[in-house]
Amino acid sequence: MPELVTAVTLVKTEGVLVFLVAAAPAAVRSAKGSPAAIESVLMSAIRPDTGPDAADPGRRRSGQLESRIVTVLTEAGLALTPGEVRDRLAPHADLSYSTVVTILTRLHTKGAVIRRRDGRAYRYAAVRDAAGLVADRMTKLLDAESDRSSVLRRFVGGLDAQDEQILRELLRDKLD
Repeated sequence: MPELVTAVTLVKTEGVLVFLVAAAPAAVRSAKGSPAAIESVLMSAIRPDTGPDAADPGRRRSGQLESRIVTVLTEAGLALTPGEVRDRLAPHADLSYSTVVTILTRLHTKGAVIRRRDGRAYRYAAVRDAAGLVADRMTKLLDAESDRSSVLRRFVGGLDAQDEQILRELLRDKLD
């Protein structure tokens, strides 16, 4: 990996310490010129525990457990109780039954899973796969913004070459 940071200078101004970071051209290219993306790339170079690929061992990324639960339900091919989901998801891990019930209830509210009563519990089945769940989240975020064009432009500007090519092919297929 090329050096992303060419210099770091510490300056104290009005009692505040400020880091001045000089970005290497590779950092700017990999971030496709977006200021927020450049900041993320530089922060991950300065502090590897930050940035989009950082992993906080105490917390999951937003939606990560939802995606894993939907994947378990999709792969099962039949409706599962929360206990069965927990056992398939993390048989030896520290994941509580109530956490799984909470996530399944949220997924049901979002329309991502269906449920039916089975004795005292519910059985849940996936309506769409994990990719569909992420696509729904992306659509809701886009719907929340008034300037959709700017959001889409920045999104596309932040894609790597491979993802950009996939998007081009998908759009071309849709137009055909």
